[in-house]
Amino acid sequence: MEQRRQHRAKRPEIKSEYKEKTIDIRRVTRVVKGGKRFSFRTTIVLGNEKGLVGIGMGKAADVAKSIEKARNQAKKKLFKVPMKDTTIAHETLAKSSAARVLLKPAKKGSGLKAGGAVRTVLLMAGVRDATAKCIGRTKNKLTNAFATIEALKSIKS
Repeated sequence: MEQRRQHRAKRPEIKSEYKEKTIDIRRVTRVVKGGKRFSFRTTIVLGNEKGLVGIGMGKAADVAKSIEKARNQAKKKLFKVPMKDTTIAHETLAKSSAARVLLKPAKKGSGLKAGGAVRTVLLMAGVRDATAKCIGRTKNKLTNAFATIEALKSIKS
C-alpha cells in the first residue's frame, strides 16, 4: 500500500493596515516554592502612521504568545491623535509612573527630535515634526511609552 501525505493548504496571511514596532521584550521571573518560573513580557506599539496609535503589553511562557497577546491588546487600545498637518496641535506634558514626557510641536520639515520609546510611539502615530523630552528619572522603555501615550491623549484638537 502506498501512503500519500495530505498537504494542508496554507491560509493566506491577512495584511494588516497597521504597522507594529516591538519596543521591549523582557524575561520576567516569578519565584515559587519549587524555584523560579520564567515568562516573557512584550511591549508593542501599533499604528497606521496617519493618526491612529495604540500600545499593548503581553505576558506569556514563550515569546511568540506574548507578542500575539501584546498585539491584540494594542488593537483594542487604538485611539485617534489630533494633529495639525505633520505635528501635534500644542505643547503637552504627561506622567505615567516615574516617567514624565514633554512633547512640543515643531515647524514642518524640522523632523522628529525624540529618542527611544517616545520616538517609536510618535512615528507609529504619524507625527513627523515634533520635539520630545523625557524629564522623568526613569530609563524604562515601558513607562516612557505609556507616558507618551498619555501625552498624546491629553492633546485637544
